[in-house]
Order: sequence, then structure tokens, then C-alpha cells
Amino acid sequence: MRILFITSNRLGDAVISTGVLDRLQQRFPSAMFTIVCGPVAAGLFSADPRCERIIVMEKKRHDRHWLDLWCECVRRRWFMVVDLRGSLLSYGLRTKHRVIVRGGRRPGRRVEQLGSALGYLPAPMPRVWISKVQSETAEALLPSEHQWCALGPTANWDGKIWPAERFVEVARALQAEGFRVIVLYGPGEAEKLRAEPVLQAVPEAVDLGGDRTLGEVAALLGRCALFVGNDSGLMHLAAAAGTPTLGLFGPSKASEYAPAGVCADFVAAPGVEGGAPIDGLSVQVVLDAAKAVIAKNLHGEVA
Repeated sequence: MRILFITSNRLGDAVISTGVLDRLQQRFPSAMFTIVCGPVAAGLFSADPRCERIIVMEKKRHDRHWLDLWCECVRRRWFMVVDLRGSLLSYGLRTKHRVIVRGGRRPGRRVEQLGSALGYLPAPMPRVWISKVQSETAEALLPSEHQWCALGPTANWDGKIWPAERFVEVARALQAEGFRVIVLYGPGEAEKLRAEPVLQAVPEAVDLGGDRTLGEVAALLGRCALFVGNDSGLMHLAAAAGTPTLGLFGPSKASEYAPAGVCADFVAAPGVEGGAPIDGLSVQVVLDAAKAVIAKNLHGEVA
């Protein structure tokens, strides 16, 4: 029994989709899955024992990537095709069951939109898959004798990035509370440059960003008592890893993309959602919210 699962090219949306993928795996325990996603998200599924193949779909001119994907999948008869991209491709494949999530999203959080589309209510929370090697690597890098806090000072566009000097203030305040700080960011020179002001101002912080696999990053996050970061794929990964997570929102929509996890929350800059400048978010508001997230985790409350 084989299921084709087509998810997002973007990391954050791909992480959000792992909740419904996990529920499908529970529903069909003998099924093996082929995952279709973008190159940034591919590592998210590499440690999943039920994933027999990952098809990386890179965008091409004239939507030729969809034709290439159809050629990859058309020879097989599928038990089920789950298409979260709402494409026409799914109609051209042989399958016993077909679930297509089209545009025109319902109001509410994206995780709830996907859960509702597949008939799963309440919405299943995102999850991560971590290999034994990735877990051991994370344990060696972040030993348990310290209390670790992760900062995510980058994002995929500058409007979503809280000022670096405020991340530095948060780092200093958390260090005074006994935390050791790590800094995480994505691959590529642009991400490194965005994180550099924080790393330079807090030289004792552990630089763990860059070219690590997503499974390893998830394992690192799982060893942290707190994550504070901009609205990004990394924020969603932290929440999925079970890390107490505080997402920082400005012009992006927290009502749709707030982090979803066992202990996750957000703070948003004052103003109209979708247009509020993130620099309207104060350090004190972030610190107070971070302490509240930690307290919720200590008391076993679900955010």
C-alpha cells in the first residue's frame, strides 16, 4: 500500500503539514509514503521510517515541474494521493482515494485548515522525525548540565525580522536567568549575514546555524528549554519538536501562522494584522511572554 503526499515547497508550511501526515500514518499502519516537497523542506522527512522516497520538486519555467512530477508518479497505481498544493496533477494519477486541498483557505490557523480539510478535528499537531545519530549529535553539542535557550534572529524577508539589538537584549536577560544561548539560522550567506550582528554582540552564544540537516536542527531544538524567534520555518520546527516556543510577529499573520505545538505561543506588534511593523514589538513584551511560555511548560499546560 503506497500513498503519495504532496506538501509545500516552503519549510514552514511543510512542517505544519506533518500533523496530518502523522495522522495518515496512524490510520494506515501498513502504508509506505512518497513525499513531494521543495528542496528546503526535503530534510524534514529523511528520518521518517515510513517515507520510502522523497521527490524534490524545484520550480521550473512554464510550470514544467508539475509535468516532471507527473512523469515520476504516473507509472504507479497509488492507494491514496493527498495533494496539499491543490494541483491538477492528482487527477491524472491512478489512485483508489484522492484528497485535494484547494485554494480559498478557510479562516483560522493553517494547521486547523489542513486538519479540517482531511477530516481531522481537533487538528493534529506537527511533529518531527529524528534519527539516532542526529539525537546523539545534538546531545554532544548541547549537554544536559546546561539550560539552553535558542534564538532564531533571521527570516525569509527583512520585514519579518525583529531588530538584532533587541535579540541581544533578550539574550542578555536570559543569560542573567541562567540560560546558555544558542543561535540558529538557515543555510546560505544571506542567513549568516542576518544572524551575524547577534553573534558578534553575544560572543559567548553558541553558533549552531548554517548547513545542518533539519533533523539535526530539530534534535538541537528538542534539547532547549526555550526558543524565541521570528516567524519562520525554524519557528515552526521548534514548536513541532516540542520546544517551548515564542514566535515574534509583525507584518505576517499570526492568526494563520502562529506556531503550533505542545507549548507554543506568539506575540505580535501592535497595529493592523498583516501590516504592523515588527519593530513596534518591545523587548519587555517579548521577555514577559517568554517567561510565560516557560512557566506553562513547567506546569504542563498546553498552549
